[in-house]
Amino acid sequence: MSDTTPAPALPSTEGTLLERMGIELVEVSARRAVATMPVEGNTQPYGLLHGGASAVLAETLGSYAAQAHAGPGRVAVGIELNATHHRSARAGVVTGTAEALHLGSSLASYQVVVEDADGRRVCTARLTCMLIDARG
Repeated sequence: MSDTTPAPALPSTEGTLLERMGIELVEVSARRAVATMPVEGNTQPYGLLHGGASAVLAETLGSYAAQAHAGPGRVAVGIELNATHHRSARAGVVTGTAEALHLGSSLASYQVVVEDADGRRVCTARLTCMLIDARG
């Protein structure tokens, strides 16, 4: 017999992360996804875009593109993200672009670049998702 009990179901928070971070999707397809995110005015506890926030933007972009590739009846799961934070963005808006590296029947991978308003890299990442049947 196990000493653990199942965790209670959490309420749906769909859309909350995008809204809280101010992420706006500009373009989403299986091959490419683009989004912007404000540095000032978001509700993060910091007045600058740090590595964690830029990695969230990179993961969001790759996840949306992978789901577009997966198509109806399939889901993108098992996200693996390897990100490098290059600098902090302190003002304006950053733009993230995910470009497909591999689109297979069971895996999709993307190269993501997040740049500040001056075109300087804030973060680069590689994201890989498994694609599975939604019914399990």
